[in-house]
Amino acid sequence: MAFLDKHKIIEKNATILMVLSLLVVTIGGTVEIAPLFYLENTIEDVEGMRPYTPLELTGRDIYVREGCYVCHSQMIRPLRDEVERYGHYSLAAESQYDHPAQWGSKRTGPDLARVGWRGYSDAWHVDHLTDPQSVVPVSLMPKYGFLANKMIEPTYITDLLETHRMVGVPYTDDMIANAAADFRAQADPDSDYDALQARYPKSQVRNFDGQPGISEMDALIAYLQMLGTLVDFSTFTPDASR
Repeated sequence: MAFLDKHKIIEKNATILMVLSLLVVTIGGTVEIAPLFYLENTIEDVEGMRPYTPLELTGRDIYVREGCYVCHSQMIRPLRDEVERYGHYSLAAESQYDHPAQWGSKRTGPDLARVGWRGYSDAWHVDHLTDPQSVVPVSLMPKYGFLANKMIEPTYITDLLETHRMVGVPYTDDMIANAAADFRAQADPDSDYDALQARYPKSQVRNFDGQPGISEMDALIAYLQMLGTLVDFSTFTPDASR
C-alpha cells in the first residue's frame, strides 16, 4: 500500500513525472538506437540482395512520391498470421539499400514486401494501378492511370545513383557509368541486356506497361515486381516464435 501511495505522488507532481518519463524514454531509446551505430554487426548479409536497378530505383521514388507507403507497409512480422498471409517474414538485409526504409504498421492496403514473389502479371498491375476497383471491388486505393501517360528519360539517373552511393549503397563505377543504358535496357526486351543482368542479377527485362516508350508506370511496376524476389526463401524456415 505504501508503494501505491508513492506512485500517487509521482502522478500528481508534473515535474517528477516528466523527469521519470524522460528517463524511461532515454533508456528505451538508447537500447533501440545504439545498435544502429553497428549496422555491419547487426545486419547479416543475405545471398541474392543487390542494389536497385536504375529503373527500379526510379520506380521506388515514384512509389514514395505518390504516398504509397501511407497505406502499404513493407515489413512482414515473424507472427503466424503474417507469414501465412504474406510469406516469409522480412529480413533486415532486405532494407539495407532503402533510403528511407518502407517499414511501418499502417495497412489500409496489404503489405507489399512480397508482392513480386506472389506472381501477379504486369497486366494485373496495370489494371490495378489504373482502376483498383476493377480488380479489387472493395479497394479504397485511388487511381494512378496517369502514370502510363507520363514518359520519363534517365536524365538525372547517374546523379541519383551517385547520391545513393554517398549514403552507403554499393553502386560501382561501372553501374554509375552505365546507369542510363541500363535504365533503357530493362524496359526494352529487344535490347542487349546481358550487361544489365550481369550488374543486377535477377533483374526482370520487359515492356512492363505494354505501351511504347518508358513511362512512370513501367518504372513503378518494375519496382513492384522485384519486391520479394531477390532472396531464395526456400533456404529459410519461417519461425513464428521469433
